[in-house]
Amino acid sequence: MPSRRLVLAAAPAAALLALAACSTGPAGGTSAAGTASAPVAADAYPVTITHAHGETTIEKAPARVATIGWADADTVTALGVTPVGAPKITWGGNAKGSTDWFDAQLAAIGGKDTDVTRYDDSAGIPFTDIAATKPDLILGLSSGVSKEDYDKLSTIAPVVAYTTAPWGTPWQEQVETIGTALGRKAEAAELVADTEGRIAAATAAHPEIRGKKAAWAWFTPTDLSTVGLYTTSDLRPQMLREFGFVDSPTVVELSTADPTAFSVNLSAEKASTLDADLIVFYAEEGAGADAITGNALLGQIPALQKKQYVASADNAVALSMSLPSPLSVQTAVEEFLPKVVSALNGTPAS
Repeated sequence: MPSRRLVLAAAPAAALLALAACSTGPAGGTSAAGTASAPVAADAYPVTITHAHGETTIEKAPARVATIGWADADTVTALGVTPVGAPKITWGGNAKGSTDWFDAQLAAIGGKDTDVTRYDDSAGIPFTDIAATKPDLILGLSSGVSKEDYDKLSTIAPVVAYTTAPWGTPWQEQVETIGTALGRKAEAAELVADTEGRIAAATAAHPEIRGKKAAWAWFTPTDLSTVGLYTTSDLRPQMLREFGFVDSPTVVELSTADPTAFSVNLSAEKASTLDADLIVFYAEEGAGADAITGNALLGQIPALQKKQYVASADNAVALSMSLPSPLSVQTAVEEFLPKVVSALNGTPAS
C-alpha cells in the first residue's frame, strides 16, 4: 500500500500522490506575511476548538499562521490571511512548489510568494522549518497528524488538528473550523455556501450523474495482484458524491471493516465483482489505461469493459479532487467534472 503522505494528494507515482481571486473571501489584503487586513469578529476570542487530539484554546487573533495540511493554506488565503508557512506541493504542484489557484488568491489578497515559506514534508513534519516561521497558530485540518507529532508541534504554537478522520475531514468542516480559529466564522460560512453553490451549478447541467455508482482506485505498477480502493471516508469519494455519484457497494462493504482506513484492497481475482458505473484511477508508467484494461484479471472490472473510466494523467487536476478546497473546487468542476461525464458516456478520459 502506498504511503499515506503521498496518497493523500494523489496516489501512486511509484504506486503509492485556475482559479482567479476568490469572490467571497474578506475584502482587503495583507500588508505583511501573516497580517490580515480583514476584520476579526469582536467576540471571536478566546475560542476553544475541539479536534482529534483534544482541545486547543486560542487566546487572541493569530498574527502568524503556519499550516501542515496541503489544503490548509488554500483555506487560510481564501479567508483573507497570508500564511507564514505551508508544505511544498510536491505532487500536482507548480514549479514553485505551490498551486496556480493558491498563487492567484495570494496575489488577490496582496500577498507575495516570498511571504510564504514552503517547507518540504516528504520525510515527515519538518518541525525545525515550521518553528523558524515563528507561528502563533499551526493548522492541520487537511492532515493526518499523529498525536506524537501534534504534541511536538504544540511546543512551538497552539495546534488545531483534523476533526473527523485522518486526511478525511470534509472541506466544509475544514473551512468552518479554520474560520473559527481565525475569527472569521461569518466569512467562512459565506465561503462554504459560495463554494457549494459553484459545485451545484456545475453539476446541475449533468443530471445523468445522479445516483450512478463510482469507485476511485489505485494500482501498484510492480504488483497488479490487487486493486487499491479509496474508502468512503476519503476525500476523493467525498468529492465524487458532491458531483452526484453514490459509493460503489463494493467499496461500501470493504470500508466497514476499518472506518478509519483511507484505502482498502480487493484481490485482482475478484476484480469482476467491483460494482461501479464509473472507475477513476491514476495513470502512471506501468499502470496506465492500456496496462490495466489489458490485464487478464483487472480488465474484468465491469466499468473498464464498458469503457466508463477516467485514467487520470493530469496530476494538478487530480489534486483538486483529492485535496478539495474553496480555491481548488473551480478546477475540479471545470476540468475534472467533464472527464467523468465523458467516461459515463463510454468515452474514457485521461
